Formats: sequence, C-alpha cells, structure tokens
Amino acid sequence: MTNPPPDWHVLAATVEYPTDLLIDGGWVPGEHRSDVVSPIDGRVITDVAYADAASVDRAVASARRAFEDRRWSGMAPADRKDVLIRWSHLVNEHAEQLAVLTSLEMGKPAREAQAIDVRACHRTLRWYGEAIDKVLDEMPSVPDSSWALIEREPAGVVGAITPWNFPLTLETWKVAPALAVGCSVVLKPAELSPLTALYVARLGLEAGLPDGVLNVVNGSGAVAGAALAGHMDVDVITFTGSTATGRAIMAAAAQSNMKRPYLELGGKGANIVFPDADLDKAAAATAWAVTYNAGQMCTAGSRLIVHESIKDEVVGKVLEAMAALQPNDPLRHDAPLGAIASARQLETIHSIVTEGLAEGGHLLMGGEPVLTESGGSYYPPTVVEGLNPHSLLAQKEVFGPVLSVLTFATDDEAIAIGNATPYGLASAIWTNDLNRARRASKGLRMGTVWVNCFEEGDLTVPFGGVKQSGFGSDKSLHALEKFTNLKTTWIELS
Repeated sequence: MTNPPPDWHVLAATVEYPTDLLIDGGWVPGEHRSDVVSPIDGRVITDVAYADAASVDRAVASARRAFEDRRWSGMAPADRKDVLIRWSHLVNEHAEQLAVLTSLEMGKPAREAQAIDVRACHRTLRWYGEAIDKVLDEMPSVPDSSWALIEREPAGVVGAITPWNFPLTLETWKVAPALAVGCSVVLKPAELSPLTALYVARLGLEAGLPDGVLNVVNGSGAVAGAALAGHMDVDVITFTGSTATGRAIMAAAAQSNMKRPYLELGGKGANIVFPDADLDKAAAATAWAVTYNAGQMCTAGSRLIVHESIKDEVVGKVLEAMAALQPNDPLRHDAPLGAIASARQLETIHSIVTEGLAEGGHLLMGGEPVLTESGGSYYPPTVVEGLNPHSLLAQKEVFGPVLSVLTFATDDEAIAIGNATPYGLASAIWTNDLNRARRASKGLRMGTVWVNCFEEGDLTVPFGGVKQSGFGSDKSLHALEKFTNLKTTWIELS
C-alpha cells in the first residue's frame, strides 16, 4: 500500500531551512541580505545572507586550512565513503522538505522534485561514496632497475558555481566527486535557489563533514561568483550555466592563478525524426523534451527537425501531447508543468518568442504568459513552425517550453541542421534503421546522442558537451579527473 502524497502547501508553510552563509562549519549572517522570491506567486519566501568578496576570502581560507591540515583529504577513502553515504541517507530522510524547497525556489512541481531531483542528489552522493575506494593508482611497467608510481592526488580547493534549473542535481554532480577525492569545496549556488544548497549542506555537516571542508557562499554572480572565479587560492573552478558567464569565468581563471576551469554551458538540442521512426514515440518524447522542467534545461529538445514527408503528422501528434502539459501551481500534486523560475526569465522567454515570430515564424500553440492573476511566472508550451534553420528561434537557447519546427529532405541535411548552432551538448535521433542511427550519431557534433529516447542515462556515463556548450564532464568516474592531479614518482633502485 503506497502512502498518500504530502500536502505540499502545508509543508511549504512549515518547512525550516538555513538562510546564512556556511563558512568554516558555522552559520555566518553576511554583510547584507537579499530576498528569495517564489515564482509560484511572486511572494517573498525569506531573505538570505549574501557574500561579499571578503566573505568569499574567508570561505576560501577555511577550505584551504581544511585541505592543508588533511582533516578530510588525509582520511582513508573508506572513511570519506562512510560520510558521503550517511549524507545520502539523510537526503532521503529529508526528501519532502528538499522537494518543497525546490518548488518554492524555482517553480518545479514538488512531486517531480521528490521523484527526480532529490533522488538524483541521494544517488550521486551514494555513488561517489561507493566509487572512491575502488579507483586505483597505477604502477606502469618500467625497467627492473626502477619503480614508477602514478598517483591521483586531490587538486586542493574547488570553487563550484551552480545554476537554478536543477539545483539539487547539479550541485551534487560537482560537490560529491570533489569531496570524494579529498578536495575542499566552496559552493556558490544560484541567486534564485540558495535554500536547497544550504539545506543539503546542513545535512552534510550532520553526516560528519569536518568544518571547512564544504562552505556555501550565497550571493550574486557579479560579486560572489566573480570573487570565487578570480581567487588566487582556488585550484579548480567548475561551473554550469550560460555561455556568456562561462566566458567570463574562463577569463578570470586565466587572469588570476590559471586555475583549471570546467564549464558546462548552453545547448540547443534537437529531436531528429526520420520517416522510418516510431512516430508516436518520437512525438511524445519531443513534447516532453521541451516542456519538462518548463523547458529550463540545457539539454532541452528545443528543435524538432522532421522529414518533410511526415512533418504534418508528427507536428499534429506533438501538439496533441503538449495540450495535456499545461502549467499550474507546482504545489498541486497533479500539476503537469510548474512555473518559470523567475519573472525575469519569463520576460526573456516571451521576448525571444516575439522576436522569432517577427522573423516570419508561424505560431501553432501558446506564445503568451498564462495564469498572470496568480502573481507567478507561467508560460505555456509554445510551438513555432515555418522557421529558417538560422533564424533566432532556431539558434538561441530560449530556456523555456518553446519548440521550433524545422524540416529536411535528406539524411545529410538533417545532420547539417542538427549541427548548425554554436552549441554541441545533446540531441536525439529517431529511426528504426541501425545503420542510419550510427551514421547520424557519428555525424552529430554533440556530447550526447540519444537514439529512440531522450534524456536517458545514469551516473555511470559522462555528461558534457563540445563547441560553445563547454568542456569537461559531470557524472561517471571521468568527473573525478577534474578534481585530481596526476603525480609521477620515479624510484631508481640500487
């Protein structure tokens, strides 16, 4: 017998959470505070402490002390594993609180946040905890008169700057592997979603993270983010967010101490549908791929690239599927779609749609904000056809539930259109011809290509892109490489 769903409205009114900075194991009020506004109804939830450059300095210094005295990096890997796994269990125990905070902060349906985001946070902490004492150093074959050791050492202090669209998931994708290998971390969560980061960090302290090993500095990108990216005592900076901010972080890394930057940036994903595909499955996945999380995904399938002979049939099926995916109060258990994360993001989405229509696109669905009487930020699934592959809507990352419809005549043209953006993060191919699938997959310049599915994968496979989608991978054992240095020790035997 399954338990009834929680009353998310009641939980939203009663959930408790930290609102200060976390520095050196203590909660610090910061120099000033800033409101957290819920996109559900536009009301102020609370205010949180904001870090200035001096607060970031203190957090980095705390992380450096913790690293240098080896209170964490000097622990046996099995002991670090125990802490991460205890932490993962605490996340599970607090799943409802974390889910409702996610909903309050960025508008995702609380039901989905519990089923997907909290689950991803739990699994990521557990997976890296389980992995770390199974990653081995190397002893290559050398002449008998010598020994050679190749060791992976923790890089030091890691700065992590994370976005608001999947706060729980993306924070732990960075924090968990960095901590697993023995680094200390200073996390700067997005301005829109600090509460989940602070809540998870508090659970980390409860699980046994030593003071200073994880610090959280809420604040603006222009102040706290810039201070972290340009800090002379941060060894690695990892970031997920916009391409423009990624460029600024890369420049700051180069101009400071040449810290290693790892950037996961924007995307303009495609669903490429060939005539021999399962059209029902392709259309359903296309509708989901651009509306899940209200389209606020760097992997969103925001371009439907469909063979001209089946365009009308596929688009009709997509419109039918999207009609059932309308936004509503994300604290309702049956909300198929939640809010856009902020009024500013809502305005951005609508302005891009308006510009795209002015270029000659034909609106098939949506195109105007909805539920405006709520005071919140809601945008419906929107479909535009008649676009040129190089038009604004077909090129720009909208970060909203907006689908551009493009057509092709040949396989080569489909691949060319798929590649014809500055991004190279993820796209999907729909075909029942294995040879075609392989040719198209090889032809697409993407970090991930899905075949007859969308957004599938797990922690065993890397996530990252090419071109202006950035470089460096989250997830999998490859993520550990970002946070370690290789050291060779050569021993000449007598």
